[in-house]
Amino acid sequence: MSINILLSGAETVIGEEELRKKISQGKKLKIKFGVDPTRPDLTFGHLVVFNKLKQFQDAGHQAILLIGDYTARIGDPSGRSDIRPELSEREVEENAKTYLDQAFRILDSEKTVVRRNSEWFSKMTFADSLGLARKLTVARMLERDDFEKRYKNNHPISMVEFMYPLVQGYDSIMLGSDVEIGGSDQLFNMMVGRTLQKDEGSEPQSVLTMPLLVGLDGTRKMSKSYDNYIAFNDSAKNIFGKIMSISDDTMWDYFKLLDLQQEDVIEGLKKNHPMEMKKELAKKMTALFYGEDIAVKEMDSFSNVFTQRENPTEMSSISLVRNSLLCENPTILNILHESELFESKGEIRRLILQGAIKVDGLKVDSVEHKIIFTEVKEEFIIKAGKKIFLKVIA
Repeated sequence: MSINILLSGAETVIGEEELRKKISQGKKLKIKFGVDPTRPDLTFGHLVVFNKLKQFQDAGHQAILLIGDYTARIGDPSGRSDIRPELSEREVEENAKTYLDQAFRILDSEKTVVRRNSEWFSKMTFADSLGLARKLTVARMLERDDFEKRYKNNHPISMVEFMYPLVQGYDSIMLGSDVEIGGSDQLFNMMVGRTLQKDEGSEPQSVLTMPLLVGLDGTRKMSKSYDNYIAFNDSAKNIFGKIMSISDDTMWDYFKLLDLQQEDVIEGLKKNHPMEMKKELAKKMTALFYGEDIAVKEMDSFSNVFTQRENPTEMSSISLVRNSLLCENPTILNILHESELFESKGEIRRLILQGAIKVDGLKVDSVEHKIIFTEVKEEFIIKAGKKIFLKVIA
């Protein structure tokens, strides 16, 4: 794999000249990527960096996946305007258990070195911590954009948060990393790693940052906090459907960052119909996690429902007898509420008043609308909004 491909898509490359020299000389490099298990799921925002780590791995370099089980208890302040809530050791451990299963959907498990930074930080004395804290000044820490803004706006910054970049940087010393990769919001933290390595007399790591993936809303970065994310653990249907929900402009960023297409290829793809290209992207992303057969199935199902306006082959169902609803013609409000597909009856009422509920293709215009079963008609299909289908059986 060429050096240019390994560096393609990066937003920033620090130490590029040294990195190119090492790769051209055929050196096997240690490539570090750290993730803090602050939540149980990885998102497609992480996938951008995992893809880059996989490229280095495929090129013969050593991929090091660092599970930040210790740093997760501090909380990465990157991009934050407030203090992160403190996680317990148990919470962090439960989250960490899921990370490896998810990560190895992308990385080769047999060729990936997995480390946890509790290996060294749990053995540190308070004196060791003070020695590490002396490595950087408060003035240097306030150069961070998020710290600077919080300081100017009189928002609190804890001393523990000041320690986070030092702790992440110290990981690079312990791992002897040649390259650290991460999102663009990690640039300051990764540069601290270079500083600490220099201070130790080691050759400083190169730093490679990847762009932050825009979320499903098309404006803000992908984040669980904004509820605009796709998770590694999402179902095949949800991955496909979420990709299909993004805007056409956002789609091309996804082709670049998630499908790793070069700019010239993307320009060629833009000549095709956007809907067809979005389906292709959704199929590829679904296949990445669930295989080609399931991805094709989801694409066919999506086409049936949203393109041909047919009912999906698989949907939720409710038996009125089993749910004790087979009284004198139950209302659609009670049926939908009993299905547990909605948070409240209020949500269902709003959908009805918005004209978003249909029974066998006919719009429902009243919350008192009743389902009338006959010997001929013993089941109905209720469609709520664009994505919810419910088969109602007598």
